[in-house]
Amino acid sequence: MDHKDFFYTVGSLSKGLYKEKGSRFISFAMPVRDSDEAKSQIDKYRKIYHDARHHCYAYITGPEGEHSRSNDDGEPSGTAGGPIMSQIKLRDLTNTLVIVVRYFGGKLLGTAGLVNAYRSAAADALDKATVIKCILYNYYSISYPYNKTGQVMKILNEAHAKIVEQNFAGDCSLIAGIRQSLEVQTVNRLAEFPEIRVKSLENHEPKSFK
Repeated sequence: MDHKDFFYTVGSLSKGLYKEKGSRFISFAMPVRDSDEAKSQIDKYRKIYHDARHHCYAYITGPEGEHSRSNDDGEPSGTAGGPIMSQIKLRDLTNTLVIVVRYFGGKLLGTAGLVNAYRSAAADALDKATVIKCILYNYYSISYPYNKTGQVMKILNEAHAKIVEQNFAGDCSLIAGIRQSLEVQTVNRLAEFPEIRVKSLENHEPKSFK
């Protein structure tokens, strides 16, 4: 089975709206890198919309959706956070946060009405978002004599590697991001040349590219 080295997320902030019996459900979908950033954004929107009755949300983070959380914020259990979460999962997104703030209109919507309202508000924001594909890379330091430049570049180009740093003083060296699904075969090809030294940069900040 091939290793999945990509994920989908929203590219930027988008806003949606759903109205029902006087209540307004204003929704926001946004990219987040991790749970800490999600929590920071939730706090931010609580302050901006401090006069709203409820600030419900759901988020999923991690390349494989390892972390997730939803919150009904005082609405009946399962009527807000869960329906919001369902819309994120329906679109197979991660690193995505959706917040729905509710301004109460004076009339109760009932359980089914609330579920539909929060689901519809979340869907509206997500439908307006631009979805992007992010590729996951692992990083390597590669050192080689100048006369091996052609071989190194050929191997890296065929793997669609991302070169983020190069140095041609003395022996040549570079730092390259290698797509995770092509990592083993690319490193093995480089290792066929004794003059080429390859070192994994485990502490290098991981990155993803569109």
